[in-house]
Amino acid sequence: MPELPEVETVRRGLQPAMEGARIVQAEVRRKDLRFPFQKDFVARLEGQTVTGLGRRAKYLMADLGSGDVLLMHLGMSGSFRVLKDGDQKAPGQFHRPRGEDRAHDHVVFRMSSGAAIVFNDPRRFGYMKVIARKGLEDEPLLSGLGPEPLGNEFDANMLARSCANKKTSLKAALLDQRVVAGLGNIYVCEALFRAHLSPRRLAATLATRKGEPTDHARRLVEAIHAVLNQAIKAGGSSLRDHRQTSGELGYFQHSFQVYDREGEPCQTAGCGGIVRRFTQNGRSTFWCPKCQK
Repeated sequence: MPELPEVETVRRGLQPAMEGARIVQAEVRRKDLRFPFQKDFVARLEGQTVTGLGRRAKYLMADLGSGDVLLMHLGMSGSFRVLKDGDQKAPGQFHRPRGEDRAHDHVVFRMSSGAAIVFNDPRRFGYMKVIARKGLEDEPLLSGLGPEPLGNEFDANMLARSCANKKTSLKAALLDQRVVAGLGNIYVCEALFRAHLSPRRLAATLATRKGEPTDHARRLVEAIHAVLNQAIKAGGSSLRDHRQTSGELGYFQHSFQVYDREGEPCQTAGCGGIVRRFTQNGRSTFWCPKCQK
């Protein structure tokens, strides 16, 4: 499933085509994706100008002139592509065309700029929902989310407070969207490796007895920032389904230092360890037992 860098990459790809443009037509080609579309879904979108396109955790959020927000989630295999005037019949112009089976083009937004925004989702785990901006705080999909890892409020102090007294592993805590929003398996593995912290370490060790951040917490926050920023710059990671809105692959998978590198030498200078994999909370964890303590 796409994580924060992939969703942020998609947001940046959609932003020039959507922000400031009016949704001339919203076409829904089936009754549901992961969830049924609202009965007034199309009516609340058509004629509305997209005043801003943001992201919250793994959600895309399009602010509309009406005061509504279009909430969009990519699911496991969802992707957007942007078609300009005349492109609809020439998908081959993209570097790596996405969603060749047009039977999976489930939603199309035709914008006043002449662009068409096409959502393709073979597995149909993605979803869209129109919500009143004033009701966002009560929206169940968003209400329990923790801080944004690239936001100003996320620092070692906040992470330490969130993990203090937790009896779960450090990796499990980081995957908890209530602790920090948007992180998934890939980037947690990478951040823990860069911070030289074991995924099995107790989350509570990020805080002192007084609840203050330890050096572990500071190192981990720095590693999270570095990994996410590098991944966004690379367009995310394309392991199976992710493509940018242009159809291109993300390239961060070529920069993995530990994820999916089982049996390879550790890349930490002078370590000499071997990357191992084990199953943790139902997910594959990749780490170096020698330098991650």
